[in-house]
Amino acid sequence: MNFVSFIILLGLALLVSLILHYVVKYFVREDLGSFFGELVIAWIGAWLGSAVLGYWFSAWHFDKVYFIPAFLGAIALVVLYVEISKTFHVAEDKE
Repeated sequence: MNFVSFIILLGLALLVSLILHYVVKYFVREDLGSFFGELVIAWIGAWLGSAVLGYWFSAWHFDKVYFIPAFLGAIALVVLYVEISKTFHVAEDKE
């Protein structure tokens, strides 16, 4: 993977994290740490998206980064992360 592919995946992950955290309000906690955790998880999901979901829309890709599967992979992994965190009560406030 070259630097441009890394930046493209980072941009897709940032877009997914911003939409899910601030627009949809789908997060583990409301703080900035939770947002950056979602950003890292979204980047991993975008990175794995093409390999797992396949290589769709050959017109919309750069190098080996296919935008639609990367976007869907980022969404899927962030949703999985938030649901697992909520299931195991990771986000409970300590009193």
